[in-house]
Amino acid sequence: MTRKTWMQRFAKWHVWLGWLVGVPIVMWTATGLFMVAKPIEEVRGNHLRIETPEQPLILPDSELATSEAALKEMRAVMQDGRAVAILTALDGAVTRVDMTSGERIASLDSAQARAIVAKRIVGGDKVRSVTFFEANEVPFDFRRPMPVWQVALEDGANIYIGRDTGEIEAVRTSWWRWFDFMWGLHIMDLSEREDSSHPTLILFAALGLIGSLLGSILMFRRRKTRRGAETAIQS
Repeated sequence: MTRKTWMQRFAKWHVWLGWLVGVPIVMWTATGLFMVAKPIEEVRGNHLRIETPEQPLILPDSELATSEAALKEMRAVMQDGRAVAILTALDGAVTRVDMTSGERIASLDSAQARAIVAKRIVGGDKVRSVTFFEANEVPFDFRRPMPVWQVALEDGANIYIGRDTGEIEAVRTSWWRWFDFMWGLHIMDLSEREDSSHPTLILFAALGLIGSLLGSILMFRRRKTRRGAETAIQS
């Protein structure tokens, strides 16, 4: 008898919980279906852009204009108290130049990468390992085609320092890696974890929306049935 009473209570709580969360569930599934219906590139309007050939960056006569390769872009930053220009060529090659002297700055070595992390990351002095990766061999949690130093910390975080940029390119904590895995499950893309609009995801989002709508409609039917039963008992 006690078990039946508890089951009845659970059923009652389930009904009231259904009334409470029914609207948000329908809203989440409906908005989710809407957001995955189109590729994110199309949402951003990338398909409207007219493709134009890349043009080299033409600098005025200065020490910075002595780059051997045609430049795509230049970014100015402060590194170790000096102004540094990070030059990216059309072929993707990256070099650093001292903006005062115009001299090229050598690529980072492991000791310099470790020093940057120790200076700019909380707990960055507690290093477990320092590993270099070429652009075509970067770890999955980085996923960017550029040569980097991976400074692995004792707390599980991986800090990625660009060999040629001298900048922190990414910070990947243990929580980030779990978040990335859950994101892959969420969009049903565990291989690349970037495709948020594909047939499988759209299909299941649509099924989820249909199921949520049917469940919400059945709540009214269940309430009507219970009222009918109560009336019959009283009569």
